[in-house]
Amino acid sequence: MQILQKPWFLHVLFWIMVFGMMLMAGSTNSGSLMEITRKLINLAFYILVVYVNLGYLIPRFLSQKNFMTYCLLLLAMVAVFTPIMVLLLYITTSEVEPREYLIMNQQWIFLLLFMIAGGSTVIKIISDWQRHQRDRKDLETQRMQSEIKFLKSQINPHFLFNTLNSLYALTLKKSDKAPEIVIKLSEMMRYMLYECNERRVPLQKEVNYIENYLAMEKLRQSGHADIQFKVEGMISDQTIAPLIFIPFLENSFKHGINHQISDGYVHVVMKVLDEKLLLRILNSKPNQAVIPFEKQNGGIGLANVRRRLSLLYPNQYKLDIEESEKEHIVELSLDLSN
Repeated sequence: MQILQKPWFLHVLFWIMVFGMMLMAGSTNSGSLMEITRKLINLAFYILVVYVNLGYLIPRFLSQKNFMTYCLLLLAMVAVFTPIMVLLLYITTSEVEPREYLIMNQQWIFLLLFMIAGGSTVIKIISDWQRHQRDRKDLETQRMQSEIKFLKSQINPHFLFNTLNSLYALTLKKSDKAPEIVIKLSEMMRYMLYECNERRVPLQKEVNYIENYLAMEKLRQSGHADIQFKVEGMISDQTIAPLIFIPFLENSFKHGINHQISDGYVHVVMKVLDEKLLLRILNSKPNQAVIPFEKQNGGIGLANVRRRLSLLYPNQYKLDIEESEKEHIVELSLDLSN
């Protein structure tokens, strides 16, 4: 029922429970009309100090960081309400001894009201802090989701641009491989457009995508490059963030196989052990001065994937990129358990 979630209903229910506990904690004649009246007076002043505090003092002074003013006004409020409460209890009490007890112990009534008001302040501060943390977490989640969508959206045009360039080169040569590349590209685009909208996809589908990608590259290279892909371990129901490996593969082919390298190669090894995954990519590079891998053309893609990894796998990944004069090595380990 929606009414159970209404704040006012929860407040009413809380005070009803408080009143019930007051009745159960009463004296032997707690069922008498006079005793119930006195407990209702107590409850009324408890409610009064709580909601004056919550509705006026806290928002007007404590929330504005006027701490000293707030404390003074809280003491003043309790000091005003205490004699009024004592007077009403005195009037509704006919026995002499309880009346004398009220007069002699006003300081305890003052302390009780102050503790109730102060307790409501503590509860308000804690609830506001929890709400602030929850709102901040929701905003952070929304920001992360928006950023992940943006980063993932950058992958598709980047990959499509590179592939269409290759296809264009083959059509200029009137290569018979062009139609086959179009088929492979359509399968890959179908995966990218219709199956990559989830935060996680089955690992097997991502492996199939890599196989299509490499098969298309083999067609484009016409057998002039050594392209290998090996999967070790058992793939079952593991899931992974979609398209997380593509920037590494794109860079490997862009810098590992070109006209400056006679025996270019790209070797990809994926090791799967339960919820752990290790991807290792080795590619050749031209004989030239060593240029930091992430500063070459395509570095935007690597910065992109680093950001995605930090958002999707916080403290659950390790990325190492090494290079020598003749070879690039990329090693990415992922914890797929979360």
